[in-house]
Amino acid sequence: MRIYNETLTLRVAERLMHIEDVTEKEMFGGLIFMVNGKMCIGVSKNSIMVRIDPATLEKLSHKDGWEQMVMGGILMKGYISVSEDVLSRNDELDFWVTLALAFNPFAKASKKK
Repeated sequence: MRIYNETLTLRVAERLMHIEDVTEKEMFGGLIFMVNGKMCIGVSKNSIMVRIDPATLEKLSHKDGWEQMVMGGILMKGYISVSEDVLSRNDELDFWVTLALAFNPFAKASKKK
């Protein structure tokens, strides 16, 4: 049973169709889009996870509907959650996807187990 937002997933997937190395992986209770083997964007029930340059966080203070991610009480550097409430407009979704894709070439890949 899928517990992530399928409509939002399709909207994100449409924005990644032009990229050659994109794979989907179910994890963290959602669907993660891996770009060039690295976590880039994830879709959950009511938000997207966006991997960004941690140095850009303060530049996002004017944007609504996002917060830095916390997992198990630990602040996740470079990972934010954006509420689907602010993603209904295409230009808003485009902004976050573009931000994630801009950081992707600089992001470190997880070590293969």
